[in-house]
Amino acid sequence: MSETAEPDVLVRLTGIVKRFGTFVANDRIDLTVRAGTVHAIVGENGAGKSTLMKILAGEERPDEGTIEIAGSPRTFSSPRDAQQAGIGMVHQHFLLASALRVWENVVLADEPGSAFRLDSAAARSRVADLAARNGFEVDVDAVVRDVGVGGRQRVEILKVLYRDARIIILDEPTAVLVPSEAASLFAAMRRFTDAGAAVIFISHKLDEVLDFADEITVIRAGAVVGQTTPAESSASDLAGLMVKVAMPAVAPRTVPPGSDVVLAAHGVTVGEAGELPALDDVSLEVHSGEIVGIAGVEGNGQSELLMALLGRVAHTGRISLAGEDIDGLPTETRRARGLAYIPEDRHRDGVVLSMALRENAALGYHGRPPVKRGPWFSRSGAAAQARAIISRFDVRGGDPSTPASALSGGNQQKFIVGRELGSDPRVLIAAHPTRGVDIGAQSAVWSELTAARDRGLGTLLISADLDELLALSDRLLVFYRGRIVGALDPRHVDAQELGEYMTGVRTSAGPAAPSSPSSPSEGDAA
Repeated sequence: MSETAEPDVLVRLTGIVKRFGTFVANDRIDLTVRAGTVHAIVGENGAGKSTLMKILAGEERPDEGTIEIAGSPRTFSSPRDAQQAGIGMVHQHFLLASALRVWENVVLADEPGSAFRLDSAAARSRVADLAARNGFEVDVDAVVRDVGVGGRQRVEILKVLYRDARIIILDEPTAVLVPSEAASLFAAMRRFTDAGAAVIFISHKLDEVLDFADEITVIRAGAVVGQTTPAESSASDLAGLMVKVAMPAVAPRTVPPGSDVVLAAHGVTVGEAGELPALDDVSLEVHSGEIVGIAGVEGNGQSELLMALLGRVAHTGRISLAGEDIDGLPTETRRARGLAYIPEDRHRDGVVLSMALRENAALGYHGRPPVKRGPWFSRSGAAAQARAIISRFDVRGGDPSTPASALSGGNQQKFIVGRELGSDPRVLIAAHPTRGVDIGAQSAVWSELTAARDRGLGTLLISADLDELLALSDRLLVFYRGRIVGALDPRHVDAQELGEYMTGVRTSAGPAAPSSPSSPSEGDAA
């Protein structure tokens, strides 16, 4: 039997080369993925991981090299060709129709029924059954625009499962999930591999890779630099292969938080009258030079809190910035007064993909110098801002004239973080600031956040990464069903205990140790 006909090999990529102009994204990459395994691909942002997977999924065509699926040579001219070969890809950035319901998105282009009539009852039933069998808690009748980030990701996975894929590609699948949700996801994927299929996943979370993968391929600068297994590697080993940097860490702070309250919410409630509020009578304070972490399973009020603070949703209660009431002020005015924002969804709220980086550098700051000169928009000023962000935050893959769509997701994230921290804000609302970035970039972002903290910046940090929350936060507030159920000192809590508060197993923690001379009182946590 020839090597390519090994019965347990589902995917074999040989000598894959992909160029974009003079840039070589994939440089003679070989990859073998076996049936019944979870295969992780790791590497820093811009290393070529997503490009390689897009080639396997039929979204890009290689300039050189061969693709074999279950021993048969294949050439894909489109994603549809790859789907017919049993390959499905779940992108880091979702490809969903926001105006359609969940089940409609899942069956789109493969609807049951005749050419003239959709069998909607059969479609809905099949999607609901598929979600139940895989342990995905999602309302199949919900309109996608009303579904949270984690829920939308589950919809994307259901789209792949609906088409009976034997090979599932997941690009940063747990970037928006808390550990319990990630464990559920990988349990579902393990059931998939137990049936003889394969899962390939791209991740920057090395502990997750070591916990869930069977085999690991490390890519750096477009080439394979390591092939290993969890038994043979540690997180430090993988990080060293990826970027040659130490794992990110935060040194104990030497500059104490200030006493000034720079951001406060008092009795804030978001919800329709007569319905259970999404955010229920929440009070919190952020001091100058303090990072207050917000933990919680997605859908427990964090997004509504963000929207209320930004002035994007109606609410009761009071919100103040540096002691001044900002209720009723539009988002633009709040930002002009010193409120910076790293958004939950970078494509929806962070960058305009079709615009050049110089224009994206000006988003939210178009009314300030050097972007604004007199009554005019200054392209040279915006370009200078973009260059500064690119240099300071090591944004790879472009210059000020490059469209944001040309950057990898991690480099887009670094650009957004750089733009917001570079605006000299009073307060930063940071939602998942290191989502989708590599170890080196995560370390750099953490350093920038702590340096800004020590300069007096007050930060409200929302993250699904519990290690990030525990490392960066001075205090932790835990949200459950729209309320604060715990105020914790991160120095005296671990991820397991934090997870118990997040899932409602524990409630009513005592207040966290004071992080400033004036100890704030947080809603239900008192």
